[in-house]
Amino acid sequence: MDDVLRPLLVFGGTITLTVFLGWLIDWALRAADSRHPDTELWGLLRRVQLPLQLLLASAAVRIAYGAFNLELRREDVLQNVLATCTIAAATWLAIRVAGAVAENILGRYARRTLDDARVRQFRTQLAMIRRVVTTVLAVVAAGVAMLVVFPGLRTLGTSMLASAGVIGIIAGVAAQSMLGNLFAGLQVAFGDSVRIGDTVVVDGEWGTVEEISLAFLTVRIWDDRRLTMPVSYFNSKPYENWSRGGPEITGTVFLHLDHATPVPELREKLHTFLRSRPDWDGRAWSLVVTDTTPTTIEVRAAMSASNADDVWNLRCAVREELIAWLRDHHPHALPRVATAPAVVGPAAAPAPSPAPPAPRGAERATDGRPAEGSAGEIA
Repeated sequence: MDDVLRPLLVFGGTITLTVFLGWLIDWALRAADSRHPDTELWGLLRRVQLPLQLLLASAAVRIAYGAFNLELRREDVLQNVLATCTIAAATWLAIRVAGAVAENILGRYARRTLDDARVRQFRTQLAMIRRVVTTVLAVVAAGVAMLVVFPGLRTLGTSMLASAGVIGIIAGVAAQSMLGNLFAGLQVAFGDSVRIGDTVVVDGEWGTVEEISLAFLTVRIWDDRRLTMPVSYFNSKPYENWSRGGPEITGTVFLHLDHATPVPELREKLHTFLRSRPDWDGRAWSLVVTDTTPTTIEVRAAMSASNADDVWNLRCAVREELIAWLRDHHPHALPRVATAPAVVGPAAAPAPSPAPPAPRGAERATDGRPAEGSAGEIA
């Protein structure tokens, strides 16, 4: 009975102590967060409570096992499980701490900087660094678990290190696409060609860059669809980035109208309408005739806006307003389509219909005289 009760008391007391210690650390972080509202670090560090308690529990149980000279069956299995939990919890804790520090640095930088483009660039670079750090920590933890926790794999690890050059060449050839995307992601993040939050046009789809990972880039399209593409695409093919050099953009509206359109009045109507729109930033506007055909003219209206969303709404509103104004005040300016049927070949004259026969005895000559044998001649 003592062989069962004693380990249960030791393990239960150790776990209870670590839970209380984790709660105490969380209370201290919460108190520090309330005393220092100017920084978000203490509040962000509260996310590490779960991996911290797991690390403390696994380490404390491992220490208590040796301190109290507990003897259990399958001792080697228990030792390996505790060591694996300790390594995993330590890796999880390091990743959570790195994420909290990164978010705190980003928040402080965003509060100090008024340039939104610089903030988005820094967020992209920071997100890429976090992913690299997470991947490295995971690989290191897996290697430590294989070489330290499981002694049977040490020989395998030694032979792998001895043939690292050959394995590296084989892995490089096999994972060429993955490594290409990895280095392309680093180049995109630190080369400042595209950033999280940029408005881009890729393969005819307009959207906003939502996420940049080590291998893929996600674009949120205007209708809430997600377009996922390899990062290497943005280093090898052209694309439109509407956020480069500032989010301001100029939109255009094309109208096909009749030659009789009063262009000066239409230009003044456009200016009046733009002054009443809050999404027009006032930088530029114009209305010019850009082309002409035998039946219509092409009119281009241009207007500027502060971002891509505003310019889209402004273009739709201008198109609707100008067409309605022409319909109500100058309907002759709208293009007309001929609907008369076309005549193929020369038109043939219709044949005259035959005259009805005259009644007998009433025939007369063409010069007005009575015909022979008529009643007038007998008289």
